[in-house]
Amino acid sequence: MDPATIIGLSVAMGGIIVAIILEGADPMSVFLLPPMILVFVGTFGVAMAGGTMRDLVHGLKALPPAFTRKPRNSAGAVDTIVSLAEQARREGLLALEDAAKDIDNDFLRDGLRSAIDGTDPEDLREILEDKIEAKRASDKVGYKFYEDMGGYAPTIGIVGTVVSLVHVLENLAEPAELGHKIAAAFLATFWGIFTANVMWLPIGNRLKRISNLECDEMEIILEGLLAVQAGANPRVVGERLRSLIPESTAPPSSKPTKEAA
Repeated sequence: MDPATIIGLSVAMGGIIVAIILEGADPMSVFLLPPMILVFVGTFGVAMAGGTMRDLVHGLKALPPAFTRKPRNSAGAVDTIVSLAEQARREGLLALEDAAKDIDNDFLRDGLRSAIDGTDPEDLREILEDKIEAKRASDKVGYKFYEDMGGYAPTIGIVGTVVSLVHVLENLAEPAELGHKIAAAFLATFWGIFTANVMWLPIGNRLKRISNLECDEMEIILEGLLAVQAGANPRVVGERLRSLIPESTAPPSSKPTKEAA
């Protein structure tokens, strides 16, 4: 599990709570049920209204992976492909049929089986590219749901504040209660901005980042499979595929040394 999202959200929420305490206020004073219900339920409702029921289900299923999923290491996929290339050079492409059974990466396994079955390289490229695009489209439904919630939440909060201020203006005859009611009115705006920027937008960005990393890995696998199918030199295959891994995502061990360069 990659703890970045959990740690980041905890740090953000902790900073806000500390700031409230330093201001001399009670952190529990912001936990007022009516504005919270209005913002959470209202935001969820309008996000749901902007899509289909399938979009909603897909978005909800995407939430746990935002906290728990750790993208696979592309360098590991490259090592596997290099090993397959070496075996294919020694024993032929058909000898990889048994090796395909032990591969846990569905995209790599299915692509390898298609290559073994003699699929034309151009057709294989087109099939694998279509799978990558289908994954991008599917993942976009998940992270867009939370990006939409991040866009709607501040406006829903303002709606809640306006509703509350109307109630305040209806009770001007009770000046002793005005301060409390005005403070409560602005809590809807607080929760709208808070949930948008500390919850929904970070979750959406996290899901988008995971999707991009996984699709980048699939593109590297695609190039590797075509090289294996073509009988390319395993060393050249490894060098080319490792050059496609961004330095920001490559583990230290996969970076070329000066001697290797």
